[in-house]
Amino acid sequence: MAKKNRERADHLRQKYPVTSRADIAPKSASQNSHRENDLHSVLAAKSAESFDAERSAVAPQPTPAAPSSSCDPPAEPSFAERTLGDFMRLLRSDPEKEERFFAANLLEAQHDCSTHVLPPPPPGLTATRWVRASETVQIGGLTIPGGMLYVGPHLAALNGDDEPALINPRLRVAAHGDYRVQHTNYWPSYGDITPHARRAYLQWLAEGRSHPDCDIGLVFLFFYGLERRIFVDSKNEEEARGEWPGILAEIRRLLRIYGERSGSFKRYAGELLSWMELDGGSSKLYEKPVPDFPRTYELPPYLRLALGQTSVDRHPLPAALALAWVRLSPEIRLRSAATRCPEEFGRLFIQRYQEAFGAGLVLPKNRTKLKFVYQAASSGLRGAKITMSFGDVPDVTALTAPIKKLGEIALQCNAELGAYSRMVGKDPTASGGLEAALLLPASLWPEGMRARLQALTIRMREGRLSLPLGELLSALGGLKPPINRERVRSLARALEGASIGLEPHVMAGARAPGERDTVVLFAQPFMDSQVGSGAEYQTAALTLQLASAMANSDGDFNDQEVAHLRAEIEGWAHLTPAERRRLQAHLQWLTTSPPTLAGMKKKLEPLPAAARETLAAFMATLAQSDGLVSPDEVKFLEKVYKALGVETKRVFSDVHALGAGGTPVSVRRAEKEGFRLDADRLAALQADTAKVSALLSSIFTDEAPAPPEPPQPVVVEADAEADTSSPLNLDEAHAALVRLLLSRAEWSRTELEDAAADLDLMLDGALEQINEASFDAFDEPLCEGDDPLTVNIDLLEKLEA
Repeated sequence: MAKKNRERADHLRQKYPVTSRADIAPKSASQNSHRENDLHSVLAAKSAESFDAERSAVAPQPTPAAPSSSCDPPAEPSFAERTLGDFMRLLRSDPEKEERFFAANLLEAQHDCSTHVLPPPPPGLTATRWVRASETVQIGGLTIPGGMLYVGPHLAALNGDDEPALINPRLRVAAHGDYRVQHTNYWPSYGDITPHARRAYLQWLAEGRSHPDCDIGLVFLFFYGLERRIFVDSKNEEEARGEWPGILAEIRRLLRIYGERSGSFKRYAGELLSWMELDGGSSKLYEKPVPDFPRTYELPPYLRLALGQTSVDRHPLPAALALAWVRLSPEIRLRSAATRCPEEFGRLFIQRYQEAFGAGLVLPKNRTKLKFVYQAASSGLRGAKITMSFGDVPDVTALTAPIKKLGEIALQCNAELGAYSRMVGKDPTASGGLEAALLLPASLWPEGMRARLQALTIRMREGRLSLPLGELLSALGGLKPPINRERVRSLARALEGASIGLEPHVMAGARAPGERDTVVLFAQPFMDSQVGSGAEYQTAALTLQLASAMANSDGDFNDQEVAHLRAEIEGWAHLTPAERRRLQAHLQWLTTSPPTLAGMKKKLEPLPAAARETLAAFMATLAQSDGLVSPDEVKFLEKVYKALGVETKRVFSDVHALGAGGTPVSVRRAEKEGFRLDADRLAALQADTAKVSALLSSIFTDEAPAPPEPPQPVVVEADAEADTSSPLNLDEAHAALVRLLLSRAEWSRTELEDAAADLDLMLDGALEQINEASFDAFDEPLCEGDDPLTVNIDLLEKLEA
């Protein structure tokens, strides 16, 4: 074969004579392909006869040299000027110009060439090294900043193969390559991808590793190098260990760009983050700020260790750690409000969590022990045992009760933020205004608005403050018209979150006030915000409204009458303190906005005859609360009796029975002068108030209870995350066991028995049910074996999809 190769070379030299060997200059030696470093081995693939035929078909015969001119075509290159690419085109019988590849041009000399020594190879061709983040490297004609790469001719992976992340400058690189086109398959390697893919990869690196549309396989190729730096180099190199903060920052940067595009990259990168945060061990992680982790199919090991430590130490679960658990748990469905408004959701969740659990929820200590087995993304680390154990620290994710409690709080917060989230989704610029703030609990208002609200509470006298609605809105920053019912309800809802009640009670169906109408603010704990919808309260409010109309019938709703009604309210022992507190505010509102009898007719008509008679007699009692029954009040009582369907002549008999000392009083005198009542008699009659209110409450309960306002329907938006809480459509306990299984490739039977016990499952039956579901979904089992049990980790990719 060597003889044939020499004959072919002689044949070429005869056609293309060379005057001096020095005319032959190597081209792009630094970028030579190790697969094409011997021209003779390439030429051996063709016979001498076919070579001559192909050469004559694509190359013109040499002609005598002619004087050069601007119109002359370029001269045919001499043999010395030809590159390896020219010969490759001849071999492929390709008359068209081929894309130029970066490669070395190596020819085996058949004579002494000791006077023509090749120049030394460029850096990177002889030694492999890690390029630090502060360095810049030249590869394939491109300047690559930022380092974090392995560059050199050879580097063995832990599994004995070539390191997939190694950039070998000797390999061929195409002149063009688009990193937005998919070039890679599963587990790519720089040495195995095409020259076009290498160009695309190097171009992505040169542009700062930031283009969001890059082939995710190329992103993984870079990530493989980071994995090797962490798990291989950091064992023995202090310099490598010192680079961890920069590598952590780079992984988080890549996650922000590519995490949502690829669930696989998000999971692998998240696990590497957890490993780096945990390496070296740390006690009481629950006392430290929770690092930023991506939400994946599995709870990050860092968080699982922190939760387990609270269980071991019997330490209440901190609110911030509970929030991180909710945000990162695959068992919790986060709706749009939680993802679109993360800051507001976080603050509200912490508030509601502390209201529900005080210092925090104490997690039980279960039997499943926590163990972290790192599953590398790089094929070069496949088969390596990378594990981390934590002694007796339990894996609390094997329990379902704690996360279910936190999920209920998260669902409540999502509902409270739903309207605000929808507004911000339509108009992101609206988040800073009062209109958007009214859709939030007041505790989440911007700092300036909270300061203005605090100034209002200072003005509250005896826990109550009366002012026009327009003044209230102006004090909070102003609101563009119209001021409709929905906006007033939003205001009332927001104030409730700040422990401030609003009268009229628009949340219970009262008419919404206008800008000039008076409203009353009063102190009301958030837990009492639902007060006002019960039948007993509605009856008491109706009584107050009738009494207010009665007291105002003479045009003077004086302080003495108000004081009497306040005393009556406090004497209604069948009502709760919260109901009496709201009734006091309701009475204050009635003094400025007393109802008319005509406006109350509709409320009185449904009452049965006995209830109407009882209420009429009670109004006669209230008419005498100031010690005098005026002629105007007598006339008003007649109207009340008539409206109640009670004979008007009973007004005088009822009032007469309450005359001073029980002495009869003539109707004529009553009509002209009114009644003067005995104070002791009035004190005895105050007890009747409670009886009347209780009677009417019973009537309303039996006959026509006032229903509470129906809850608003939960709007599920199109961009809400899919419910991933039930893999393989299993129930809660079996789904939790599936997630636990997928966290490792291998389990001992003892470990799984503990996990099954924590979930109240029988292990063998649970595994059988899980495998049946896996067969139904993917035609393969999730786990096999007995002790140890092997888990098919590859199914995780399908479950994530």
